[in-house]
Amino acid sequence: MLETVNITGIILAGGKSSRMGMDKGFILWEGKPFVNHIIDALKPLAKDILIVSDHPQYDTLGYKRIKDILPEAGPLAGLYSGLSASKTELNVVLSCDVPLITSELLRALLLSYNKENDAVVCKVNDKLMPLVAIYTKKCEVMCLELLQQDERRMMQLIKKLNQVQFLSLNEFEANQVKNINSPTELKQI
Repeated sequence: MLETVNITGIILAGGKSSRMGMDKGFILWEGKPFVNHIIDALKPLAKDILIVSDHPQYDTLGYKRIKDILPEAGPLAGLYSGLSASKTELNVVLSCDVPLITSELLRALLLSYNKENDAVVCKVNDKLMPLVAIYTKKCEVMCLELLQQDERRMMQLIKKLNQVQFLSLNEFEANQVKNINSPTELKQI
């Protein structure tokens, strides 16, 4: 079993949330902000939790906030910033818009990892979920290389990594990684 001492949770909360109209991390669902649901899922598994965001409001949560090294360069830059600040080889990376995520699903993700993997990425049918994934510390270098080439797409990172494991989710698990990006999607949950 993996030890929490070797795992960092990285929450990417730097997006503009244009479809939602407000910072998604602080949208209330079942009486708690999205980000708190995500923290609750990470706490049993991660030694440290880092929040990548330029928004000072996240400082109120009591976890280390990391500013984007390359501001407004998308989730790949957020991942790079988080990996740069991480002190562990394994990093569970989640976007701030997956409030239904559970510790059980994250544990299954971690159990899918083996030492040959650069990353383990959730997959729903044929759709990859690059922001519900594990990235090893060594992915930091590839993130930087892509960003220096003005590449911002997470899928390009997945294509470039040497060994990526995919965790196929069933219908019940797929619901837990659903991104809530709009008021309509919020009403659906």
